[in-house]
Amino acid sequence: MKQEETTTLVLDVKDPQNRKEAIATAAAILQKGGLVAFPTETVYGLGANALNEKAVKSIFAAKGRPADNPLIVHISDREEVLPLVSSFSMTARLLAEKFWPGPLTMVLPVSDAVPKIVTAGLDTVGIRLPANDYARELISAAGVPVAAPSANVSGSPSPTSAEHVYHDLAGKIDLILDGGSCEVGVESTVLDLVGSVPVVLRPGGTPAEDLLRYLPDLVVPGLDVAEVEGIPRAPGMKYRHYAPQARLLLVAGAPEKVAATIRKEIASWQARGSKVAVLASRENAAGYKADVVVVLGGRERPQEAAQHLFAALRELDDSGADIILAESTDQSGLGYAVMNRLWKASGGDIIQAR
Repeated sequence: MKQEETTTLVLDVKDPQNRKEAIATAAAILQKGGLVAFPTETVYGLGANALNEKAVKSIFAAKGRPADNPLIVHISDREEVLPLVSSFSMTARLLAEKFWPGPLTMVLPVSDAVPKIVTAGLDTVGIRLPANDYARELISAAGVPVAAPSANVSGSPSPTSAEHVYHDLAGKIDLILDGGSCEVGVESTVLDLVGSVPVVLRPGGTPAEDLLRYLPDLVVPGLDVAEVEGIPRAPGMKYRHYAPQARLLLVAGAPEKVAATIRKEIASWQARGSKVAVLASRENAAGYKADVVVVLGGRERPQEAAQHLFAALRELDDSGADIILAESTDQSGLGYAVMNRLWKASGGDIIQAR
């Protein structure tokens, strides 16, 4: 069934004179069952009233998102988690005190208040309290928890600006709140607290190193963890995500070997008539004779790489490249989340530098 076109309004929430009215307009749309894209510190979210099954269904339609991919529910205050879960452990309370507001989603036992479409029928729900002021003001004004995946076409690079959202979803959603560029740039860390030990289901804006201070038995899977079958417990676990239109090859290994391997790959692909792009560190960018070179950030600055990653992938799409060669990054701190996204974007298509 074809989705009807709608007029998508864009309101600048950054302007202090417009802020209150923009938030009120967006909140009214959520209350009526509409769709609002809004900024968070991680990426832009596509929000609907999490307690309205029909509204939540429209998220899946707008994004082209598989129905077995659960949604994260966003709240504006720590206490708002309680009606949404059947239990809230002492560990969860501690983490909420330490990391909320912030880029951490906790997977908890779900209550009957949350429609099954939000959880894909699972007995758990992911809850997050965003650090972005605009996001919290919107959720508070709406007076309802907000289910929100990233505000993009399913599978494509996540949006970190209102322009990215408009490019993907104009005509499919009611409103975009323009809050500028996202600070963190990669999605929240998803932490499963339901099993016998805590497990990172998706690395993200809260580094595992920070969680380990409070969770010494934390399990952090490797990048090459097998894709799940059936219903995933968190977004980003089953389907190809964050992918540009061109084929992306991730070149892994020591930095000097990565650079040498990419130079050889550029020549090889160009000899075959391909337009070649490179996603490069600032230190190596000048040495690449590719058709397009996009700088992700400094090798020792994973937070910079995280902030620029999705915008860089979209820029590479706009370049019309046939092949994208991406440097691997250091996996400490936010670097692990960046590598996770590059791994996903490549579909596991890895070249080991030698």
